[in-house]
Amino acid sequence: MTVPGIRGASAEALATLSSQLEGAADATVGAELFSVAAVLRSEPALRRIAADVSVAAEAKAGLAQQVFGSHVGATTLGLVSTAFGQRWTAARDIADVLEHLGAVATVTSTGADAGRLADELFAFANAVKGSPELREALADPSRSLADRNGLVRSLLEGKALPATITLAEQSLSGSHRTVDAALSAYQKVVADVQGKGVAVVRVARPLQPTDAERLAAALTRQYGKEIHLNVVVDPEVVGGIKVEIGDEVIDGTVSTRLDDAGRRLAG
Repeated sequence: MTVPGIRGASAEALATLSSQLEGAADATVGAELFSVAAVLRSEPALRRIAADVSVAAEAKAGLAQQVFGSHVGATTLGLVSTAFGQRWTAARDIADVLEHLGAVATVTSTGADAGRLADELFAFANAVKGSPELREALADPSRSLADRNGLVRSLLEGKALPATITLAEQSLSGSHRTVDAALSAYQKVVADVQGKGVAVVRVARPLQPTDAERLAAALTRQYGKEIHLNVVVDPEVVGGIKVEIGDEVIDGTVSTRLDDAGRRLAG
């Protein structure tokens, strides 16, 4: 599993920590890792010491115990101690990797409900994109984080999984460029944990279940792994479908075919 921007020594540290997390991931560990990442982001001096190769590993493990030992469980403390003992390409990578592992732990905690988590995150991301008022409220620096988290809970509690609410709240932490970017990153984590790809399918009207199954099966055959469909009903789509998988776009809409025909005639 990769994280954008994490390269070299930091990528090796990520691999080591990911292996350590396997079999020990749960919702509590996820929440604790998010808290640790927040502390590291707010304390540059601590971050620099943790990444300083001239400081003995034993001393850094002791520092992790001193700072976090009374606030997190044994699993999380073990991960933080290991993180402090790794080599890092950049000090800021420590917080980014620990947050990523927090997302992995949160997703893993859902077990068989991971598919529902994927759908709920996608629906919440679409709600944010489709409502300028909601997007502004969630990004409003004049509102406290607790207030904005309360807004998220008012929208999702009783309707979504606890893991969905946790990740939606974490998207407000400022660790990503925007809330949209954070939610996209967490959707990718869900897909990676499941070993799936994700396709965004834009259609003029909802797909029938049998059509969705056939499309998912065809994409699975084409890409060599199971594909999860996120279907968007878009009134601007004129007939056909548009499929986005990563950076690849398969555009079979009537409007695009007409545009292509017009360009060929003009040429």
